[in-house]
Amino acid sequence: MSTFDRYLQAVLLTAEAEAREDGSAAMEARHALLAVAAQDGTEPQRVLAAAGLGRGELKAALDREFAHSLGAAGVAPGAFDLRATPDPGRRPQFGASLKLALDRMAGTHRKKDLTPLHVLDALLQAEVGTVPRALDLAGVDRAALAARVREAL
Repeated sequence: MSTFDRYLQAVLLTAEAEAREDGSAAMEARHALLAVAAQDGTEPQRVLAAAGLGRGELKAALDREFAHSLGAAGVAPGAFDLRATPDPGRRPQFGASLKLALDRMAGTHRKKDLTPLHVLDALLQAEVGTVPRALDLAGVDRAALAARVREAL
C-alpha cells in the first residue's frame, strides 16, 4: 500500500467516524474535511492550520453553516433539540459531495501522482454545498486557501 493509499484510508476511516458521530447516513465532503484536519503532522493539516482552520474551527464553522441553513428555511436553531442520535451499528455510505470530490481528484491526476494535498484540493474545489458555505460564513478566503494548496502541490 502506498503512502497516499494509507493517507486516504485514514481520512476515509476518520470521515466515517465523523459521519457516525453526527448521525449521518452518508459520509460527505464536510466529514472528509474534518478528517483531513485531524490527520496530525500531514501537509494538508498544516496548510489548514496555517489558515487558522484546525478541526475545532472547522467543526464550529460547519455548525454555524447548519444553523444558518436552518434559519434560511425559517427554523430557529434553538427551538428544537436537533441532536442526532449516533448509530454505531450503521456504516455510512459515500455521499454525493464526497463522491464528487473524489471524482474530481481521480479525474485530473494519475493515481501514482496523487498526494495527500490532492485530497484537500479536491474538497476545496466545490463551488456549492456545505463546505464552501461553511468556509464563507467563517470568513475564509477560499480562493487564497486553494491557491496555497496548489502552491504547496
